[in-house]
Amino acid sequence: MSYVRDFADGGMELKDLLGGKGANLAEMTRMGLPVPPGFTVTTEACRTYLKLGETPDGLFAEIRRHLDDVEQLMGRRLGDPADPLLLSVRSGGRFSMPGMMETILDIGLNDVTVEGLAAVSGDEEFAWDCYRRLISMYGSTVAHVPHDLFEQAHATEPDPRRLVAAYKRIFADHSGEEFPQDPQAQLEGAVLAVFRSWNTERARVYRRAEHIPDDLGTAVNIMAMVYGNRGPASGTGVAFTRDPATGARGVYGDYLQNAQGEDVVAGIRDTLPLNRLAELDRRSYEELTAALATLEARYRDLCDVEFTIEEGRLWLLQTRVGKRTAAAAFVIAAQLVDEGVITLDEALLRVDGARLAQLMFPRFDLTDSPLPLATGVPASPGAACGRAVFDSRTATEARGPVILVRRETNPDDLPGMLAATGILTSHGGKTSHAAVVARGMGRTCVCGAPIEVDEERREFRTGDAVIREGDLISVDGATGRVYPGELPVTPSPVVRHFDGAVPADAGPLVSAVARLVGRADAVRRLGVYANADTPEDAARARRFGAAGIGLCRTEHMFLGERRRLVERLIIAEDETEIRTALDALLPLQRADFTRILAAMDGLPVTIRLIDPPLHEFLPSYEDLLGATDDHSRELLTAVRRLRETNPMLGLRGVRLGLIVPGLFAMQVRAIAEAAAERVAAGGRPKPEIMVPLVGDVRELATVKAEAVKVLDEIFPGIPIGTMVEVPRAALTAGSIAAEAEFFSFGTNDLTQMTWGFSRDDVEGSIFPAYLRMGILEESPFETLDRPGIGRLITIAVDEGRRARPGLRIGVCGEHGGDPASIRFFAEAGLDYVSCSPFRVPVARLEAGRAALLSPE
Repeated sequence: MSYVRDFADGGMELKDLLGGKGANLAEMTRMGLPVPPGFTVTTEACRTYLKLGETPDGLFAEIRRHLDDVEQLMGRRLGDPADPLLLSVRSGGRFSMPGMMETILDIGLNDVTVEGLAAVSGDEEFAWDCYRRLISMYGSTVAHVPHDLFEQAHATEPDPRRLVAAYKRIFADHSGEEFPQDPQAQLEGAVLAVFRSWNTERARVYRRAEHIPDDLGTAVNIMAMVYGNRGPASGTGVAFTRDPATGARGVYGDYLQNAQGEDVVAGIRDTLPLNRLAELDRRSYEELTAALATLEARYRDLCDVEFTIEEGRLWLLQTRVGKRTAAAAFVIAAQLVDEGVITLDEALLRVDGARLAQLMFPRFDLTDSPLPLATGVPASPGAACGRAVFDSRTATEARGPVILVRRETNPDDLPGMLAATGILTSHGGKTSHAAVVARGMGRTCVCGAPIEVDEERREFRTGDAVIREGDLISVDGATGRVYPGELPVTPSPVVRHFDGAVPADAGPLVSAVARLVGRADAVRRLGVYANADTPEDAARARRFGAAGIGLCRTEHMFLGERRRLVERLIIAEDETEIRTALDALLPLQRADFTRILAAMDGLPVTIRLIDPPLHEFLPSYEDLLGATDDHSRELLTAVRRLRETNPMLGLRGVRLGLIVPGLFAMQVRAIAEAAAERVAAGGRPKPEIMVPLVGDVRELATVKAEAVKVLDEIFPGIPIGTMVEVPRAALTAGSIAAEAEFFSFGTNDLTQMTWGFSRDDVEGSIFPAYLRMGILEESPFETLDRPGIGRLITIAVDEGRRARPGLRIGVCGEHGGDPASIRFFAEAGLDYVSCSPFRVPVARLEAGRAALLSPE
């Protein structure tokens, strides 16, 4: 088996084998762009190494043969004491994982070859600077020497020759062996380090966050070194074909004179905007912009490029379809449609509901805002408020929102970046590690702010202000401003658009979102309803594009002053007292339903009969102990009577309606009278009645018989269905469908009961450990568990429709607004999803994408 491919022998069609970086290098080589000679060690080699725990047979001999070709092309040999070839080793998996894998530059330098490099370059300082970089990168990556030790030595020793000696002592002291002088051993150690880095904790954390499979492995790209640190006519940078923050057309990026590529990505030196390169080196700038145009035409998307200029000669080191903010994703997709590059359907597939959800987040209301503490580079938009923390561990352990403040981030900070609401750094630009990772994760980020970060004292200073750990700050990723305290927020323009408060020509972002959601509406087969319990929520849901209400929770109507009426119902001791309490509730319920049906006139409104246990409407047992007044004693007696060991599996839902006489009948009467009132007013009400927590068809049949009697008196024909949230209901859906006129999956309880998880308890205890151990990839309460809950849904859909052809089926649990779950519901053949009003646009978009992704 061959484990190695030259750049000239690959392309995008081999991305699984070559990894994204290797495939793109091969593609650029085939396009005739200036790529240094090199080759890729395939992902298959990595997978074999990880499986066997040892190097695949013949791997290093094969690498040596391909290295011979690079040496011929470059006219230099690895380890040549007079004119050494140096190499870079970079990882590159199937999916981009910025900052996750390791890079080692300047492989091939040792105590002898460094003198040869100094002589042939005529620059002794340059040669020794390359040598110290190699020891630092190799030491931290291969030998696991703490990188900070090298940084501390660098801060106190300006002479590069003496700095190399110091680095070698650090390497020996912490690794127990001398820095390897054999270039071939350096190369082999670097390759194995990249393989091993696939399973580092930070790589696993990133893969979990981005849902990247663990079994893909990484490729290794080995390339001849080119030098951006050979004086003022050299440099390095990162360029984008469009602004990755806003989507605006034009070339964007950062450039550093006399530097190597890691200096830009690490953010340890402040960069120049890319347009300054035109002033410094017009020819290289024009060649770079031409290459960027060629790449965007080839990839038909925003591209980013890492490049080096070596004494006036441009080299391209990497390209990829660039990461971008949610706003940029929508704007760029719409632009490419207008430019005739992609179709509207392709544009819809390039955005997703998770990105749209980010755009629904509020923004700062700056009407009465204080003066900013500082203004940095706006690297990833959003409005983030939280308490300042200065290391990743504190961020992950904090309760409540935090802002992670660092000089610059590195891959070890990833857990803290995931936990933080926002990220603030004092170094770096739009292409630093902090910016790239934040954009990919949808975190608010400001980089390169003029603040002095003291990570040991856990504070930062700017002017006369001192912000200490725990102080509240606000970070605006759209403007780069950092404010003291917690600022008020205002709805985003996207939300205002869906709310009817922003005109259609409100700007490129709102226009792009409206256009793509509109296209989704045109192609989707899945209806989108809203969960709404008040007329205000119903009206907003309708403005947001909901085609009805899939869940109206009647128990939410019994709060506030009405709680007293429910108390009267609970403490009633005979049927007369029960009837009196129900008669008092009836007109209130009727008024509620009348207003909601008016808000959704002409659209279906699914009203769930009361679901939670009655004790939830009473004071707690502990609060009533020791009560002296008569009313409290009565309540205590009722609470004692209703106390259950596990109330969520006790007297609630359909069981409550069967045990408390007249309760469900009162609600049904209120619904029917409200519908009749709306018809009399000229309305077109479409109420539906949903019976919760049914586990057996006989429960539903009993409730339905009582309900039909009431409806026949007032408003016949209102459909009666059930909420499928008990596993037994899903498994006996065929018999239940004989009575139910529709199904709606309550996936919250269905997940809770099937897994045996108490949702209120596992989120902060079991799930963090399960996610860390890889037992779960995500919370089943956030994204539907397809193998378990998904199978129950599939069984219920199949058996329900066999028993009642054309049975209308939806979902009203929180999964109805989750993008990944929506795709499953579309595949399963559901008729609609129902979610919170604010997630209706997200569900509309994802339903359209699901239709385009369907094999049909």
